[in-house]
Amino acid sequence: MVDSVRITVRCFAAAREALGTESLVLEVPVATTLAALRQQLSERAPALARLPLAFAVNRDYARLETVLHDGDEVALIPPISGGSPRTDLYRFAFTHAPIDATALASECRSDQDGAVVTFAGVTRDHHDGARVVSLAYEAYEEMAHKVVCALFEEAIKRFPITRARIVHRLGVVPVGEASIVVVVSSAHRGPAFDACRFLMDRLKNEVPIFKREQLADGGGSRWVGELPRSGD
Repeated sequence: MVDSVRITVRCFAAAREALGTESLVLEVPVATTLAALRQQLSERAPALARLPLAFAVNRDYARLETVLHDGDEVALIPPISGGSPRTDLYRFAFTHAPIDATALASECRSDQDGAVVTFAGVTRDHHDGARVVSLAYEAYEEMAHKVVCALFEEAIKRFPITRARIVHRLGVVPVGEASIVVVVSSAHRGPAFDACRFLMDRLKNEVPIFKREQLADGGGSRWVGELPRSGD
């Protein structure tokens, strides 16, 4: 009788720092839940017990009572900052280079459209009373693509839009530069504004992208954000 299962644990941002590794392969007893796995990992790295975490199993968010099975990939997701065949309608990408918002707007626009709305999220020089020098982003990229594509599909059903594009920058983003650009085109401005806000708000709440602030004046750095929330 099999009495254990093998799982892979992927660790991001503050969770990676607490455990000192990007991934672990573990043998755990049959019927182990995410709650039990968290307890086991917290005994290994006590700092993890103090860290707010969400979990994904096989790239879908999961509850603590979820039972793990052989071959599962578990992701530890600390607070977040926000491949489809239908690439003509929407596109999501990561980049390590500055984002060209004008090129994305040109990619979205067609002669059917009376509105092209562009939102850029830009690094500011302060947060919670501290001076900020730069932000640094990392992501659980495979899951991020899956979640964002589902958001695009929902946006297309909810709003009469023509096209949508999102590009998120990874790595260091200095003050004044964009970490994310969202572009939506539509025949009319109302749906374009609404869909752009919908996509940005849901991305901030649900997509596993992690943000670290570099502070001025020797203040060090800190991870910032909240745990992901599903839905509006």
